[in-house]
Amino acid sequence: MDKYFTRIASKAARILGEPLAFILSVLFVAVWAASGPLLHYSDTWQLIVNTATTVMTFLAVFLIQNSQNRDGAAMQAKLDEILRALEDARAEFVGIEHLTDVEIEAIRKALEDDIEGKTGKEGTVGRTVEGLLRRR
Repeated sequence: MDKYFTRIASKAARILGEPLAFILSVLFVAVWAASGPLLHYSDTWQLIVNTATTVMTFLAVFLIQNSQNRDGAAMQAKLDEILRALEDARAEFVGIEHLTDVEIEAIRKALEDDIEGKTGKEGTVGRTVEGLLRRR
């Protein structure tokens, strides 16, 4: 089921991101707006566009979120592999995406403080994530 949903979500996200999807949406709204005088701007006329946009948005949110989650996880795996493969890279950074926002922000700030006034990797090789946080 997971592979089936992944295929559907990927295809839907790709289709929803195409210019044609936007053009069709604009055409739908234009046809709906033009039909207003014919339907005397009734409650049913308003309900048509409200229902259609609500349902489409509701479904699109799940499909797009699934696609972003997959893309983010793949990117993290690739970055982790780069960290693992580089000789001077700090392996402690593998998996930090699982830390809290506060912990990640502390690491980011410590890294910025550590390289302030330095060029390249000067002074950063060999320090661990824990070491960077202790220095603050």
